[in-house]
Amino acid sequence: MASFNKVIVMGNLTRDPEMRVTPGGLAICKFTVAVSRKFKLQSGEEREDVAFVDVDAFNKQAEVIAKYFSKGKAILVEGRLRTESWEDKTTKQKRSKLGVVLESFSFADSGRGQGGGGQGGDDGAPSGANYDDAAPPARPTRPSAPAKNPPPPGDQIDEDVPF
Repeated sequence: MASFNKVIVMGNLTRDPEMRVTPGGLAICKFTVAVSRKFKLQSGEEREDVAFVDVDAFNKQAEVIAKYFSKGKAILVEGRLRTESWEDKTTKQKRSKLGVVLESFSFADSGRGQGGGGQGGDDGAPSGANYDDAAPPARPTRPSAPAKNPPPPGDQIDEDVPF
């Protein structure tokens, strides 16, 4: 059976990103994006439906998000769905949550009205910047041949991913 796992979400952060670094040096940033949809009922009344999407970013992307994003900032996220499962400590029931593992992102509100590139906004974040630093793969792999377009210096992916 074929499958495809890709998510694209644009919205605003509901709170400041939470950044931590594992003992192995892996940077992890967790944040939530609020995505809203406005619509009219048959009666003409306007409504808004809001969804809250939990996102996990890793490595260089985690560091950039923690540095340049804060509550209320707009972001465009591309990633893949992942289900987390656990047992509730108080009720002993199995629980699960669907979230997004970030693969790339863009600053959605930095430097409004400007073309891409350069510096935008008053926070020093590049306007229209798109960060495609790959999220950790499901299984660490080593390329057999050098990549045609190696990542720029400083954007190296940690190959010692713990999962």
